[in-house]
Amino acid sequence: MSEQKWAVGITGASGAIYGVRLVQELLSAGHTVHLIITEAGWQVFHDELDWVTDDREGLLRVKLQQDFPGQLHYWGLRDFNCPAASGSYKCDGMIVVPCSMGTVSGIAHGASGNLLERVADVMIKEGRRLVLVPRETPLNAIHLENMLQLSRLGVKILPAMPGYYQKPQTMDDLINFVVGKALDALDVPHSLFRRWGE
Repeated sequence: MSEQKWAVGITGASGAIYGVRLVQELLSAGHTVHLIITEAGWQVFHDELDWVTDDREGLLRVKLQQDFPGQLHYWGLRDFNCPAASGSYKCDGMIVVPCSMGTVSGIAHGASGNLLERVADVMIKEGRRLVLVPRETPLNAIHLENMLQLSRLGVKILPAMPGYYQKPQTMDDLINFVVGKALDALDVPHSLFRRWGE
């Protein structure tokens, strides 16, 4: 598969490890990743993964880039110089994983209040792939209506729900299933889980 360019958003919903694993997979496959992390997302890195987030860019190099052949570009929420914020940039698509309900709302209503919302808006207006991985329960009517509105626009809503038919043995198995389904939604090949019938 030739190199692709993906925008990845990580928000403050629980499940930061999904975003981390997905970025690692994209980079290991040689793709370019434009990464946008909300302030709440950084807090979840600290709370769920015990990451010390004082040196953010240094941390991302250590935890995400490693020796992978892909290119990682990190953009702050107010840095609208990110190429993916323009429809003229040939971005293959965007995924927000995990995606908070606040971010779902901002995207559904075209707020473009920060870089993450702006890039998502570009994906919608240009008819490019946009995948949201919500991690919230229970869902109220506002959440459901916002997701329905986005689904009708062609946005893929992919809740973080691991499958159990592959008989997961570890936490990694559960994480890899969700990340694998997310990569399927992007049409990016992977071997993170055993498919039904294999």
